[in-house]
Amino acid sequence: MLNGKPNKRALIEGKAALIVIDIQKSTFAPIPDDKRSIAHMPDYADRMARTKIAIDRAREVGVPVIFIQEIHRADLVDMGRETDGDEDVHCLDSNPLTELASDELGIRPDDYKIQKRRYSAFYGTDLEILLRGLKVDTLLLTGGLTDVCVHYTFVDGHQGDYFCRVIEDCVAGSSLAAHQASLNAMEYLQHGAIRSLDEVLAAMDGKAAT
Repeated sequence: MLNGKPNKRALIEGKAALIVIDIQKSTFAPIPDDKRSIAHMPDYADRMARTKIAIDRAREVGVPVIFIQEIHRADLVDMGRETDGDEDVHCLDSNPLTELASDELGIRPDDYKIQKRRYSAFYGTDLEILLRGLKVDTLLLTGGLTDVCVHYTFVDGHQGDYFCRVIEDCVAGSSLAAHQASLNAMEYLQHGAIRSLDEVLAAMDGKAAT
């Protein structure tokens, strides 16, 4: 309960899809923290790797999995304002580390994959067309960064009237403080939005049993 208002929504309302945001080969590459183009909080890679548990369970129970990949052209023509803040140039299509982390996540050739040029997985992509085709009501969000691409995807999903849930164990931010602040901001928009991996797995199993 928050501000005296109980959460009356189920974790999964209607049909769910698991949205895996920007877990790419660079996530698991042995790059020193001070050499990364984007800052990562501690245990970042471990949290991203944990997403495979959710992916495997989603496959078992028939929940669609959609992999989101941030990618930019090597000549930077589509980088926009992304380097005006703390971030350096990142996710160039000329860099092999921009590819999705297929081995670590068990990505299949026929999986749904969407490339994006901005933080939100909705902006300038066909994500919403895909979600409508799949008749999805609830978005289960994993990946990074909590305070950037996860947060802005959540906000656009919220404004599109989707039920949005964040698997707290499977997201990570640019810092622990930024991670927690974004979790709080998303919980403000939808009570019950922030859930543990165990809760989400149980909800998936419950939907499969009905």
